[in-house]
Amino acid sequence: MQSTKIAFLGLGLMGSGMAARLLAAGYPLTVWNRTRERARPLAELGATVADSPARAAKGAEIIFSMLADDAACRAAWLGEDGALESARAGAVLVESSTVTVGWVEELSKAAEARGLALVDAPVTGSKAQAAGGQLLFLAGGSAETVERVAPVLRSMGRDVIHLGPTGSGARMKLINNFLCGVQIASLAEALAMIERSDLEPAKAVGVLTQGAPGSPLVNAISARMMQRQYEPNFYLQLMAKDLQYATGEAARQGIDAMTGTAALRVFERAMAAGLGEQDIAAVVEPFRSR
Repeated sequence: MQSTKIAFLGLGLMGSGMAARLLAAGYPLTVWNRTRERARPLAELGATVADSPARAAKGAEIIFSMLADDAACRAAWLGEDGALESARAGAVLVESSTVTVGWVEELSKAAEARGLALVDAPVTGSKAQAAGGQLLFLAGGSAETVERVAPVLRSMGRDVIHLGPTGSGARMKLINNFLCGVQIASLAEALAMIERSDLEPAKAVGVLTQGAPGSPLVNAISARMMQRQYEPNFYLQLMAKDLQYATGEAARQGIDAMTGTAALRVFERAMAAGLGEQDIAAVVEPFRSR
């Protein structure tokens, strides 16, 4: 049994798998989720379920957040009954959500004002990697603080990469998802071209996946697109959000992320078609409508 007390805020596709890994590693865990029913499986595994972020965070040595966006994170940390108000002295906050660098900077200042440390540690991987403990953590923060939380992160993942000061993890995650989103949008257009031609789809897609365009992402998403399997591994609406954040961060750096903007339009089109709560592979469906 581990002695480090942990709080975990957010039990979506990723957070539920991550929290289960913490329990499997023997950490005393208190969880909170806006929809309490989603915490029931973790309660059956031994987690304590709190009614608010503040109650979840009380007494915890490390407090994780894995939520949808800036607004959800701000509410959980700084809102009414937010976790920051009850965080114990010396606690470490770990923001694992995919959020803007600006929000991480805001949270860091709020934490510092209370004498608390922050690590921004978003992850690469999706539902299966979270459940299997195969996430890759992209960490920003002081070397000392990252090292302090690294054993806990490794109980949920295959490695931890310290990329630099606070905000570095968030920035790298947006760059990562920017590139993923552009590839998926391009793949959707390519598959539409294949399906509207006299090419045999399976053979044509095989040329792509086994050739230079092939990648683990293209291989996985093309299979889902071909089979029309859209049970969420990564919500389409969250990729749209990530592309919005990534292009915004590029603009902060004076970069016009033209391919990112184009990919965002593709995902927004799918959102308008009511596909936001489907898997990211469903972005191909509007191209199949004539």
